[in-house]
Amino acid sequence: MPARIISTMANNTVKKENHWLELEEWRKKIDAIDHKLSNLLCERLNCAQNISSLKQRIGEEVLQPAREKEVVENVLNQADSELKACALEKIYKCIIEETRLFQHEWKNEQQTLSSR
Repeated sequence: MPARIISTMANNTVKKENHWLELEEWRKKIDAIDHKLSNLLCERLNCAQNISSLKQRIGEEVLQPAREKEVVENVLNQADSELKACALEKIYKCIIEETRLFQHEWKNEQQTLSSR
């Protein structure tokens, strides 16, 4: 095999290895972000639990469309592109929906405990 072909193959192998190393670095970064996000989402759920408790005491419903719209708008204002805004809107609608379900479940759990 000519030396030029061997050299090209070796360079391609090195480039591929470098790409895999770079990929691993990006994945580690995402893992670290996911760790922070999960902690923040748990903190958000704790806040929602407190809000649910307050709503229950003052007779407010869990579902508050105006507030949910405000939350999404606040998040969309942070996006630096239309594509990211679209993704963030979908993500936050899921977060809001799951938070609402969490509040309902927590409220039901509290009612069950207080009726014992």
